[in-house]
Amino acid sequence: MPKVLYRIYVIELSKRVFTENAKFRNANPQFNGVLECLYVGMTSKTPKERFKQHKTGYRTKKGHKISSNIVEKYGLYLLPSLYNHIDPFFTRAEAVIAEEQIALELRRARYAVWYN
Repeated sequence: MPKVLYRIYVIELSKRVFTENAKFRNANPQFNGVLECLYVGMTSKTPKERFKQHKTGYRTKKGHKISSNIVEKYGLYLLPSLYNHIDPFFTRAEAVIAEEQIALELRRARYAVWYN
């Protein structure tokens, strides 16, 4: 059985998220309104499959919601130019660390970023 790989993905969010969502705004005091608002995630699926799950409010068979409310409401599209260069990870733990590192790098570059 092939080993599961974990991928980082980036979604552009509508800039309305910054004006309408206080948690998002408070997490991004560095944002100057010029660059995009982004969501950074990691997945064992393809980024396209995971984006679709977010947009449809996906729930597990047990009824647990595993999609982001922010992406469901404000997600516009995937931005492969910001993640295609990142190699997949062999463990979930590595991907979780990378997800945070990439999100923080993008914040330092003055994007407004949300991640879990």
